[in-house]
Amino acid sequence: MRVTILGTGTSGGVPLIGCSCEVCTSKDPRDNRLRTSAMVEIEGKVLVIDAGPDFRYQMLHHKVQTIDGLLITHGHRDHIAGLDDIRPFNYLQGKIIEIYCDQWGEAMIREQYPYAFSSDNYDFAPKVKFHRVRFDPFFVEDVPVMPIEVMHYKLPVRAFRIKDFTYITDAKTISEEEKNKIRGSKVLVVNALRAEDHISHYTIAEALQLIEDVKPEIAYLTHLSHQFGLHAAMEGTLPANVKIAYDGLVIEI
Repeated sequence: MRVTILGTGTSGGVPLIGCSCEVCTSKDPRDNRLRTSAMVEIEGKVLVIDAGPDFRYQMLHHKVQTIDGLLITHGHRDHIAGLDDIRPFNYLQGKIIEIYCDQWGEAMIREQYPYAFSSDNYDFAPKVKFHRVRFDPFFVEDVPVMPIEVMHYKLPVRAFRIKDFTYITDAKTISEEEKNKIRGSKVLVVNALRAEDHISHYTIAEALQLIEDVKPEIAYLTHLSHQFGLHAAMEGTLPANVKIAYDGLVIEI
């Protein structure tokens, strides 16, 4: 399995428009963070997790030619705002794109892309098929995926485990039952917005506590704001098995 981290930034990205802090003006490319997304290549299949505002650039930059399944964690704009750009994949692959999401995620996509579901059957609209993600494992073609429910304040969000890899974004709390689905993962990617408390996102300390609890072999922090700190300065402050993800990071599992 090969995981490519396509983006590691929070909803505004890093640098943040109009900000002149040391992170937003950093010359270290690891401090430039597109909106959070990841790509999993496994058994000849390509799965992409979330399609935010930077989706088009991410696909071009990584020369992605095919998508076998698009996993949507939730319906916030920074996770679905790039969905119009699946149209080239419709053309290249000659088929609809399979989207896996919960009921609310589907409702938000239908609301924000009404032309894709119009009875007018507009030729140039993105063409998708929804698969409802509930609580049970499901398959993308022949690839097994375990959904994990995490809470983004009061909003249920889907995290995903694909064999030994677990990907969590926009979590603030996770029940013990759902944590049990994470245990045994070799690699965990989890959100860690900043040091200061936030109503709907893990802080760095809260992410580290989860990592200590579920004990992956290695963990990577993602969905980072400009308040997280400089990559170079922060990487020496973390436990040995915890790394800071950055855009373009490739993880072989």
